[in-house]
Amino acid sequence: MGFPSFPTSVKDHPIVREAVRRLDDLGDPRFGRMLTRCLDDTLARTVRPMPDGTAFVVTGDIPAMWLRDSTTQLMPYLALLRDDDGLQELVLAVLRRQFAQIARDPYANAFNAGPSGQAHDPADLCEDPWVWEEKYEVDSLALPFLLAHRFSVATGRTDHVPDTLRTARTVIALWRTEQDHERLSTYRFRREGGSPSDTLPNAGQGTPVARTGMTWSGFRPSDDACAYGYNVPANLCAAAALDAVAELARPARDMELAENAAHLAAELREATARHGTVEHSEFGTIYAYEVDGHGNALLMDDANMPGLLSLPLIANVPVTDPLYLATRRFVLSPANPTWHRGTAAEGIGSPHTPDEHIWPIAIAVQGLTGGEHERLTALRTLVTTDAGTGQMHESFHKDDPRRFTRPWFSWANAMYAELALDVTGLGTRPLWCTPTTL
Repeated sequence: MGFPSFPTSVKDHPIVREAVRRLDDLGDPRFGRMLTRCLDDTLARTVRPMPDGTAFVVTGDIPAMWLRDSTTQLMPYLALLRDDDGLQELVLAVLRRQFAQIARDPYANAFNAGPSGQAHDPADLCEDPWVWEEKYEVDSLALPFLLAHRFSVATGRTDHVPDTLRTARTVIALWRTEQDHERLSTYRFRREGGSPSDTLPNAGQGTPVARTGMTWSGFRPSDDACAYGYNVPANLCAAAALDAVAELARPARDMELAENAAHLAAELREATARHGTVEHSEFGTIYAYEVDGHGNALLMDDANMPGLLSLPLIANVPVTDPLYLATRRFVLSPANPTWHRGTAAEGIGSPHTPDEHIWPIAIAVQGLTGGEHERLTALRTLVTTDAGTGQMHESFHKDDPRRFTRPWFSWANAMYAELALDVTGLGTRPLWCTPTTL
């Protein structure tokens, strides 16, 4: 097939030029400069055309392709697709590669460009030379379906739908298996000699869970092990992905798949409503972050998406939903153990990074799920906490942005771009959620 050619810059794209003009009108030239830098960095440095016609997308400073990250890295470009064939072909090439990766190993979260045998830890149980890491995460399977559906909404194209629907059958079967993890699942993950968050207890099976109707996940979107096996935002994200599958399947006249997807989506939502919520003394009924079906619940949020704060962006949860709003108030308060306030910024961090570190991803999500004031505040916070680098990082210390993790993290750059486009009114958020008036 030969290596495809994809755009490496969008600085002259008419929508980007207009977005920069509107951002400049806000009085800070850093807003627009960072938008073009973040968008161009992803295209020029993370996208690798492959000889099979697909595109391999690295996360930044790690030479592997994560299913989740490669999806979120492309989300801002949805706003630029309508009359740009080159960007459309790029998204299609990434989708083809994602669905091929899922077909190879639906339990894996990250892959190599070829059968190189490279791995985060060569001693992991998985011996497939194509797999960088086999940490099973529900969101890794869900997010490519959201991208596939949003691509169709943005462009009207359906040439990717056969691959999407074929992969959906594999994913639905796996999610049903993992609804009864302890009895039906053969998945195990053990990593010796490192952090407890990098391995699963109970001989690699994970902490005990009862059957609830939710689907089990070994690891969080942070790649840290789940404390309890049912991750609430991941289950709601999976339900939204199944909505997307059903909406793509109906016009393709695959009514059986559409019905199966819709039925499982309803099961996951019903089970999450029954088992994934708790009564909080201050905030009322809120979503837990993780539960196990045995009565245990973890009350926190994680800066990675999907998280509780990001439910309107990745789970079809309205921003005006009372349960979401109560959860949002909890998440953005000292009651959430991962929320930090410092002299440089306030926001959500993650157990995945050092204590008192805030994630730019979470700041962008707060803006995208908030009102106009929160959006502008988030935008200003992000450009003033970049440590003078002109791009986003994984996390930074709440009092000193010069203390940051991961100097090159494309997902965070993409989230800045998505927020900046949204601030200008040129983003895609109105397609997925309705702004609130918080």
